[in-house]
Amino acid sequence: MSAARIDPRLLVGGVLVVCLAVAGCQPFDFYQDDEELTQALDPADELAKISLPEYRIEPPDLVAVELFKATPLPPYWLEVYDVLQIDVADTLWDQPINGMFLVEDGGQVNLGPAYGSVHVVGTTVEHAQRIITDHLEQSLRRPEVSVRLLRTSGLQQIAPPNNQYIVGPDGTINLDTYGTVHIGGKTLTEAKVAIERHLSQFLDSPIVSIEVLAYNSKVYYIITQGAELGDNVARMPITGDETVLDALSQVGGISQISSVKIWIARPAPGNVGCEQILPISRDDISRGEATDSNRQVMPGDRIYIMQDEKFDLSNYLERLLVEPFQRPPRDTPNFNTGGVSTLRKYQALERQQNSTPPIE
Repeated sequence: MSAARIDPRLLVGGVLVVCLAVAGCQPFDFYQDDEELTQALDPADELAKISLPEYRIEPPDLVAVELFKATPLPPYWLEVYDVLQIDVADTLWDQPINGMFLVEDGGQVNLGPAYGSVHVVGTTVEHAQRIITDHLEQSLRRPEVSVRLLRTSGLQQIAPPNNQYIVGPDGTINLDTYGTVHIGGKTLTEAKVAIERHLSQFLDSPIVSIEVLAYNSKVYYIITQGAELGDNVARMPITGDETVLDALSQVGGISQISSVKIWIARPAPGNVGCEQILPISRDDISRGEATDSNRQVMPGDRIYIMQDEKFDLSNYLERLLVEPFQRPPRDTPNFNTGGVSTLRKYQALERQQNSTPPIE
């Protein structure tokens, strides 16, 4: 009886699983043969930019919400200064009734000189339509009346100053008397649906519009290694069009203590691996030799600028060998230790004291 054969693909897969388990989660800067994965990980560059994924609202974005349709839930009792749309067919040829009518102070709607006024305050829209029909039958034959509520006087509008709302840390916006609604993590379309569904508790089929005024939640970071003097981290808002060269211009370029080693650390999409390491050639992006190195920056990117090793070693030896012997006297101001800068400050102060004439 022959022994069972083992599928080579299962054997290779098992070896890969074991290797990953032993090595742990490692950064990667390569692409697999899978076409979908390659498209997801393939970085865009200066001449081949891509559109960012559909924007998702997050704290502390600034959004504008405008209410277009705000009809209260029935039954609604008409009040003074409500606005009605009244349309009547077969009216007098020189006295049409077709347009918006304000409920005046006395609670009446003035239909025109030929028809007079009708008291409608305290009635529903349906009842007001019957009252107006009965009133017009005194001067018209079988009038066809249509009444709709366009705007209410006492309805609370969702309109803070400039219609602007800041998304709170919990992902909600405050709609005043209508309460709060959660829009964090939602697209504009999803947020619109969420707000309209929330307002449906108070209004009849509300219609709103929403737009993002300030994209505050999507950022990238520029980390400059400081050669034993402390790293610098800059947090930059992203607009969707930045490249590495644009990012470097935001921090004034590359400092004297930086090396030519630059890379982007990018969180991996779809939980594939840990992160992407995208090397950047400073000479290529500055001299224009290879624009494909000028990568498009994505939300969450970390642009890391490595320090020059000779400055790193020099500052380390200075802190180790020079600073312990350059302590200022007790009566001198306390400078923060910082290598050459501290020494120069102390020497300048000492020269100034020696050159100052004594006070007689």
